[in-house]
Amino acid sequence: MEALQIKALTDNLDRVLDYVNEVLEMMGCSMKNQIQIDMAVEELFVNIAHYAYKGAAGDAVIIAGPDPGTGILRITFIDWGVPFDPLAKKDPDISLSVEEREIGGLGIFMAKKIMDTMNYKYENGQNVLTMTKKIG
Repeated sequence: MEALQIKALTDNLDRVLDYVNEVLEMMGCSMKNQIQIDMAVEELFVNIAHYAYKGAAGDAVIIAGPDPGTGILRITFIDWGVPFDPLAKKDPDISLSVEEREIGGLGIFMAKKIMDTMNYKYENGQNVLTMTKKIG
């Protein structure tokens, strides 16, 4: 499957989800896994749209597809925004009440729990976040 290059705008979230869901359908993904993966994809793309370019419009590339012969889905997000490792922040303490908990970080925490792996690197002026999940 070809990569999706798109403006990093929340208005484009549906196009991103459609792209990923085409891959999931091709892989025979269950509806339960699809809903979970969509949540993780939404979190990552919306974070890029809101924070990568500090209010300016910028591009994002999403590459989704199976690792051949493994049943593992791999999704990579690339942007050219400010360097930001969403995995570097400490996970929120979910044992605390909503009032006691710090604001932010819950979406990335949920994405990390949904996906099997998440890795971040910054190289050549690009934020590159890759996540995987065993589908079959």
